[in-house]
Amino acid sequence: MPYRRLPNTDQARLRTLQTAIMMGQKKETEELAFSSKSLNRLRTFYTGFETTIIHHKLARKQQEKSSSTYLDTVRKARLYLSHFIQVLNFSIQRGDMKPNVREFYGFSEKKSPSLILDSEVLEWGKKIIEGEHQRINHGGNPLYNPSIAVVKVKFDQFIDAYHFQKTLQNNTARWTGKVAELRKEADEIILDIWNEVEESFSNLPDDVKREKSTEYGLVYVYRPMERIKAKESTFSRSDVYQD
Repeated sequence: MPYRRLPNTDQARLRTLQTAIMMGQKKETEELAFSSKSLNRLRTFYTGFETTIIHHKLARKQQEKSSSTYLDTVRKARLYLSHFIQVLNFSIQRGDMKPNVREFYGFSEKKSPSLILDSEVLEWGKKIIEGEHQRINHGGNPLYNPSIAVVKVKFDQFIDAYHFQKTLQNNTARWTGKVAELRKEADEIILDIWNEVEESFSNLPDDVKREKSTEYGLVYVYRPMERIKAKESTFSRSDVYQD
């Protein structure tokens, strides 16, 4: 016997719920194959579920749209900070500066700062900009190519993009959580309606029951061996008709 397959995507859930709503509009309450209580619960739930899914899609779309711009902003900030650190180290290697000037920036000769993670760019960008200002205030000459002013411009652009992207990520996560909460209730409503529909048609032959239940959105799936047997049965009937 084929088994019921509940919807496993949000779009499939919406279609299944919508089918049940349409059947509720199409048929009189006494002819409906599931209870008026379930229909009222369905109607109350559907709009909120659909709206939440729409907001979730919009949040994801906005985050994905902003992602490429954000990645380019991060790349440039990382590049300028990296180049500034290289210029600083080259100046020390040439003897133009003493090695201890690295202390202004918060790192040592043995280990230059990592800029792999976005959070590291955020952390070291602040330290390097503040460190350069402190070094200059202590009588040091400004570094160029890139200058700290240019580095700061790229870093400020990164900070704005970073916080904006975090806001988008948090927004997406919030709607993802809301969808997950409603998804559980959607599955409960669908299961209750499907059980009621099958119970209403329980006195009918199996094939007729499945045919009528399908009108209400129920999905039946044959197992692999059942599909093979169904094909074999079809071929056998075809041979009989040919004779």
